[in-house]
Amino acid sequence: MRLATFNVENLFDRSKIMNLNKWTDGSKILKDYARLTDLVGQDVYSSTDKKEMLKIMEKYPGLSSPQKKDSTYIRLRDIRGDFLKKPQGQSVQIVANGRSSWIGWFELNTEPISEVATENTARVVRLLNADILGVVEAEDRTGLKAFNDTVVKKIGGQPYDHVMLIDGNDERGIDVGIISRSKLPIVSMRSHVDDQDQEGSIFSRDCAEYTFGLSEGRTLLVLVNHLKSKGYGTQGDSDAKRLRQARQIRKIYDQRRQEGFQYIAIIGDFNDTPDSGPLAPLLKEESDLKDVAAHPNYHNDGRPGTHGNGTASSKLDYILLSPSLWATVQQAGIERRGVWGGKNGTLWPILPEIKSAKDAASDHAALWVDLAI
Repeated sequence: MRLATFNVENLFDRSKIMNLNKWTDGSKILKDYARLTDLVGQDVYSSTDKKEMLKIMEKYPGLSSPQKKDSTYIRLRDIRGDFLKKPQGQSVQIVANGRSSWIGWFELNTEPISEVATENTARVVRLLNADILGVVEAEDRTGLKAFNDTVVKKIGGQPYDHVMLIDGNDERGIDVGIISRSKLPIVSMRSHVDDQDQEGSIFSRDCAEYTFGLSEGRTLLVLVNHLKSKGYGTQGDSDAKRLRQARQIRKIYDQRRQEGFQYIAIIGDFNDTPDSGPLAPLLKEESDLKDVAAHPNYHNDGRPGTHGNGTASSKLDYILLSPSLWATVQQAGIERRGVWGGKNGTLWPILPEIKSAKDAASDHAALWVDLAI
């Protein structure tokens, strides 16, 4: 049985801010969006709150217009009740006085991903030929199913029989899901979007648990993750968030082991390197989880990283296995042909359909492992 993980970086649509040349530019917009979302969620809007919201909105041409309510990167959706008004001869005003006085929200604008790039993502899925594939950064289940049913089929791949994705905490449409073959139906699933600690919500997306039935009454438990990125917020804040997430994943893992689960895999984009402090709960601190990249039968192409140019500092994606599952490993490896390597795409062999960086399936390579179970 082949288990794999792949950060597809969206399938059909992606937030525009995530496609800017500099992440710092996108992070500023994301910070404004997050602040607007926090402010409109308050029970009562003070005059100070309204001034701050208008000040942010006026940075984005069109967003503060009661007629347009839209800008290049952020838009206002007001479904019922008034949020903005412009009395004749006066400037724009926020007339809503609190969360209960109107129905609506701010959202990030998206743009379509190139059809060629989406098809190349499907080609990587076909190359992986996994029995179970963890999918990171998919928009939603509808999009993932459409990709599976139409695009994978279009490029000559075999569509998967089971497609599941639970909406997570990230409003940008970068959720985690899973697809599997007919012989491996999902027996049960559990979401952790509401997990809390003393600091508040733990998971930026989710730590989705999927249980698969095996022969002889055995089960395989797969936890799909996408930990806090390094791109938004200070390094200290981002590291602290990832550490909280890793601790919670470790807690869940230990609980499942105590409950009797023997075959457990923790997969996905962890957004940090193996030697980092935030990942210590999973890779150190007496953890018995093992990274398939450390297996003697791991097919290494000489580049330890999984993102970008494959340097050691870009080892972000993982398949971690419990001891019993590790004992069944036959071989493992990395699928990098969907990534545009270097300035000219010449660092390694790539798909022939990739003619430029915009055609790449993803900035992430995929990981796979063959298990004798």
